[in-house]
Amino acid sequence: MPRSPQLTHAPRERAFLVGVELSDKKGHLPLEESLAELALLADTAGLTAVGHASQRIRQPDPRTFIGSGKVEEIKIMAEETSADVLLFDEELSPRHQRELERICGDDLRIVDRTALILDVFAQHARTREGTLQVELAQYEYRLPRLTRAWTHLARQAGGGAGRSGSVGGVGLRGPGETQLEVDRRDIGRRITHLRRELEKVREQRRQHRTRRQSSAHPTVALVGYTNAGKSTLLNCMADADVYVADQLFATLDPTTRRIELGGKRAALLTDTVGFIQKLPTTLIAAFRATLEEIAEADLLLHVVDITHQYAHAQALAVRDTLAEIQALAVPMVTALNKIDLLSDPRSALDRVDEFERAVPISAITGEGIPALLAAIEHELYQELRPIKVRLPHDAGRLINLFHELGRVDVVRHTPSAVLIEGWLPAQILHEFRPYRAGGRTPDPEADPDRPGGA
Repeated sequence: MPRSPQLTHAPRERAFLVGVELSDKKGHLPLEESLAELALLADTAGLTAVGHASQRIRQPDPRTFIGSGKVEEIKIMAEETSADVLLFDEELSPRHQRELERICGDDLRIVDRTALILDVFAQHARTREGTLQVELAQYEYRLPRLTRAWTHLARQAGGGAGRSGSVGGVGLRGPGETQLEVDRRDIGRRITHLRRELEKVREQRRQHRTRRQSSAHPTVALVGYTNAGKSTLLNCMADADVYVADQLFATLDPTTRRIELGGKRAALLTDTVGFIQKLPTTLIAAFRATLEEIAEADLLLHVVDITHQYAHAQALAVRDTLAEIQALAVPMVTALNKIDLLSDPRSALDRVDEFERAVPISAITGEGIPALLAAIEHELYQELRPIKVRLPHDAGRLINLFHELGRVDVVRHTPSAVLIEGWLPAQILHEFRPYRAGGRTPDPEADPDRPGGA
């Protein structure tokens, strides 16, 4: 898998950070906190932050992103701190990157936030699926930036025996291709191959989800800002041994474990990749197979680091990503984690109303976990959803299931099917979706004015 060319030199290189606040594109975190987060990302990638500068602008400069005068000022500051890398807290366009590289010269490399996150993901991908997803995102990011990233790009491949000609100068087709064009074509082929491979992974995940759904256990997806404690919570609730580290994006690959909710009820809990503000769109697209685990879940368990100064802003950044993957409609319970680090753990109760169905907990000490399990059980098994279905007479299992676990308001028998109107727990709705009555397949004997239809 390719590694970002900017970050493959000696370990612990020195990075000078550049923060930008755009007046028409404000993030959830203030500029200073975003820079602090960038420093953590840099540390995770093996860089040492040696200084920072920031600028508030109305919109990016067409050539240099920040003003040309500011570039010269930052260049001098970076040289004074012996920085190797100029690290921007925004994604730079290919043009911005080329112009900044021209101004800063060979001794100061230009890296943006997206390249940094991709490098961190590349370090932490462990499974074949994870490495495929990161590799695809890296290539899609790199393709429009093929200039300085590869050292041989300026060479021509034409001439007497070049790629575009033939030996001895016979049958030459013009001046020949540039190496840049060859590289672009090669990367294009690699991207096509990776997409095909990931489509196979996506189909495998779809089959696994189908098997899990047929097990009658509801699925709960852990979501949250990176380093909020999702993996620690999974270990606590499922008595598992998922890798945990106090760093950003310590785990990328999904892990699923069974958890007991009470009585004979259980659920499947899946840990997924942590979110972060300004998560690269190429990464979200590449991780589609993994992120579908979230969108297809019966319930989201949103883990929030309640000790963080900007916990609410981080939660909003998570919701932005959930909206991007079309998962906001999935019901949610919020775990306000790390209350063991608060001087008064009871103070977390004062913030419960800021979040959706929030329960204060500590994944380290186990405090609040019984209440969290009760909230999950209530949402999955006692919070009923309205539905109207038209079940064939031979679907006896589903008819019995509706009566056993749901609440039946109306039953009507027709020559071809049984029309049932009522309420079902969220975790079994997927079994009845193919038989929903209403919009597309109206039943001639059904009353369209009754409430509760699907």
